Amino acid sequence: MPCVLLKHGEVHLRGRNRDQFEQRLRNNLRSALRGIGGSTWIQDARSVTVLGGQVLLEELVERAGRVFGFNSVQPAVRVPSTVDAIYAAAVETLAAIKAERPGIAFAVRVRRRDKNFPLTSSRFEGQVGAHIRQELGLPVNLSAPDVELSIEIDRQGSYLSWVRHRGQGGVPVGSSGRALVLLSGGYDSPVAAYRAMRRGLACDFVHFTGAPYTNASSVYKAYALARELNRYQPAGRLHVIALGHAQKQLAVAGAGRLQVVAQRRLMVRAASALAREVGAAALVTGDSLGQVASQTLTNMATVDQAAELTVLRPLVGWDKQEIIDEAHRIGTAEISVLPDEDCCKLLAPERISTRAHVPEVERVERRLEMDELIEELIRKAQCMRPGDEDPGDGPSAAAGLPAQREVARCPAS
Repeated sequence: MPCVLLKHGEVHLRGRNRDQFEQRLRNNLRSALRGIGGSTWIQDARSVTVLGGQVLLEELVERAGRVFGFNSVQPAVRVPSTVDAIYAAAVETLAAIKAERPGIAFAVRVRRRDKNFPLTSSRFEGQVGAHIRQELGLPVNLSAPDVELSIEIDRQGSYLSWVRHRGQGGVPVGSSGRALVLLSGGYDSPVAAYRAMRRGLACDFVHFTGAPYTNASSVYKAYALARELNRYQPAGRLHVIALGHAQKQLAVAGAGRLQVVAQRRLMVRAASALAREVGAAALVTGDSLGQVASQTLTNMATVDQAAELTVLRPLVGWDKQEIIDEAHRIGTAEISVLPDEDCCKLLAPERISTRAHVPEVERVERRLEMDELIEELIRKAQCMRPGDEDPGDGPSAAAGLPAQREVARCPAS
C-alpha cells in the first residue's frame, strides 16, 4: 500500500506536553488535506505519522510538506512485517528503480521499532541486501549509495522508502499562540510571517494602505501573499486599514523628518488595538536591523514604545539577500516583485531621521487626537479570508490576484 511517512521534528522533545503538540500536528495536517479531492487516512506511531488515501502520492507529499512540525516527508510502501513480505517489496522497489537507472549502487538501512521482530536491524540489513544482490545483481555501496532503501519495522506493518524530502521543521502552528503580522507588499514581512509560523504562531495579517491617496494594488498583493502564506497554516485572516488620511494629519502636524517613524508608531498602535479584537498576543514585523533608515536601533525602540504588545522581529539579524532567497524558497518572491503603491512612501520626507527619540515624536502626536484616530482606523478596517474564497471571489485571470470586492469586519476568534 503506497503511503507517506512523516517524521516528527521538535515535537518529540516536548516531554509531558508532547501529546498536546502531536494532537495539534494532526489537526494541522487534516487542515492541509482539506479539499484534496479524495479520501485520506492518518495513522500514528512513535515520532512518526503515516499518511495515505485514494489520492495521488505526489499530492499527499506536497500537502504534508507544507505542515510545520515534520522534519522529513518520505513516500513509502507499507507491507506486512514478515521477512518474506519485506524481501518481495525490496526486490520490487529496486527493480523499478533499476529499470530507470541501470547500474545503480544501493544500501539498505533498517530500523526495528518492533523488538519482537525475529532479526536485529544490522543482521536484517545484510540479509535484505544479499537478497537484492542475488535477485537483481546490483552492487552495494554503504558509504555513498545511489539509492538508500530505508526499512522501518513496526508492529502494524513495515515501511519501505527510498526518497526523503525535507520537511518544514519547526513546531506545529498554533502551539505557541496567535500573532498579528504587519504585512506589506515587499520581501521581508512575508518571510517574517513564515518564520513566526515555523515557531508555532498562528498568524493573522494586517495590511496598511495609503488610501484614498493610493490605488488598490498593494491590497491585491497583500491578499495574494496572505493566501500563499495560508498554505502553511490553517487559514489566517487579512485585515486592511486605510492609513492615508492619518498620514496626512501627521504631515500637517509637522512630522517632517519624523514622518516615517511616526507612521510606524501609528501602525503598531492600530495593530495592537486590532490584535486585542482577534485574540493575538504579539505583533510580527519584517524589520531587519539597519536595512533602511527607519530600522535603526533607536527608531525600532521608539516604535516599540508605542506598541501595547510584544513586537517580534524574526529577521532582525538577516541581510537582504538571505531574505530574498528565503522568499523564493517559500513561494512569496514572485508576488513581492509585482508593482504597487506602497503607503510607506506616501508623504515620506526626502531625508528620514535615523535617531527619532520618543519625546520628539510624542510632541507631534500630541497635536492629534490619537485615541479617536486609532478608533476610527479600526472601525473602518476591512477583513478578508485569503484561501477561503467563494467561487465568485477567486483570482483575477489577468493578474493572478483576487477580484476587488466589498468585505466586512471579521469577528474575533
